[in-house]
Amino acid sequence: MAWYDESIFYHIYPLGLCGAPKQNPYSGVEHRLMTLIPWLDHIKDMGFNALYIGPLFESVGHGYETTDYRKLDSRLGDNQDLTNFVKACHDREIKVVLDGVFNHTGRDFFAFKDLLQNRENSHYKDWYCNVNFYGNNEYNDGFSYDNWGGYNLLVKLNQWNPEVKDYICDTIRFWVSEFDIDGIRLDAADVLDFDFMKTLRSVANSVKPDFWLMGEVIHGEYSRWVNAETLHSVTNYHLHKALYSGHNDHNYFEIAHTVKRLNDMAGGALTNFKLYNFVDNHDVERIYTKLNNKEHYFPVHILLYTLPGIPSVYYGSEFAIEGHKEQGSDDSLRPHLELSTLDQTGKYATFIKKLGNVRRSCKALSHGDYREILLTNRQYAFARTYEDEICITIVNNDDSEAKLYINRQGRDSYESLLMNYEFQIENDNIVITLPPNSGEILVSKR
Repeated sequence: MAWYDESIFYHIYPLGLCGAPKQNPYSGVEHRLMTLIPWLDHIKDMGFNALYIGPLFESVGHGYETTDYRKLDSRLGDNQDLTNFVKACHDREIKVVLDGVFNHTGRDFFAFKDLLQNRENSHYKDWYCNVNFYGNNEYNDGFSYDNWGGYNLLVKLNQWNPEVKDYICDTIRFWVSEFDIDGIRLDAADVLDFDFMKTLRSVANSVKPDFWLMGEVIHGEYSRWVNAETLHSVTNYHLHKALYSGHNDHNYFEIAHTVKRLNDMAGGALTNFKLYNFVDNHDVERIYTKLNNKEHYFPVHILLYTLPGIPSVYYGSEFAIEGHKEQGSDDSLRPHLELSTLDQTGKYATFIKKLGNVRRSCKALSHGDYREILLTNRQYAFARTYEDEICITIVNNDDSEAKLYINRQGRDSYESLLMNYEFQIENDNIVITLPPNSGEILVSKR
């Protein structure tokens, strides 16, 4: 059993949370990363045992236009700061996963700067894709090249070049030896070459026991990426969409159908298909902003913590902060926050902490199978079983209370884990009345 099988992730976009300048002035080191140490105590207290943080390495602006893969962004500190930060996480039994931005580099990366200077004579001209010395671009480079997303600021690396492969593999080894990280989230994994990812998986298998590779994948059949040869996990955008739209539309059929589709992708073994589940992140609007009915925050997060997969909460969303894209900018999704000004005992943070306690106490939520046992547009219940334990999740997205009859799954007694709502066992059913926009988690052990 690997550490990530029972992980609950907290996600930080560090340049935003630390209040770093939007553009790197390259004017010296500012030790902002260490200001996040109090956040680690908050993360631990909330029940999280894993941290995905990134991007971290030297870049021009938002962090994904890397200029040095082996140097902490000077707006955040120096390499010793990152070593100390990871150690502080480990001291609190928090695993650390960071961004691996290996599809493209920034224009200030050493290989591209050499290409700018030496053009056809550059040793690094084959480090990038489709360099055309008869072309040009908005920078007036006198040549053109493939990029990511139409942005020439992000120059596409040639993943088929053995030197590029060796450089990236050595970078991963450096990150483990220097910083002692526990895994990598591969940025833009949906456009990475599969053989390249297999090479990275081989390195991951060798650098550290249970070193985790998770990829950013938005569309497609996730089993193409999640398998024994490629990645351990990918971002579960299918479920992300279903969780908010299934509540906005009062349509639990959408969520249940998505789970069935994911099970089909996994070849009927969804329990072993450990996808990275989330309701918001640094690229999409905050869940509290997206929900038409803000009270749906509660059933949404109950499902996040109890459906098959690995749950993740994006920094600040445990306080139900707002965040929406404005004129195409992601700035409001990546805010600077002061922990001392946030309500750590408010109803939202308290609820997320409760869910963390439930997740840790119920092994079935990390390892159990999945069986749908009740489904309407506005009510949904499913059971997860692991060894001698059955855990039942029940949610209600209606503005009215709902009296529900849930099959008791052959067990004579259950205990409430979340809200302590009253229920009875009548014949073959659990009879429970859920308040509006709420949910409950019940457990039975032999």
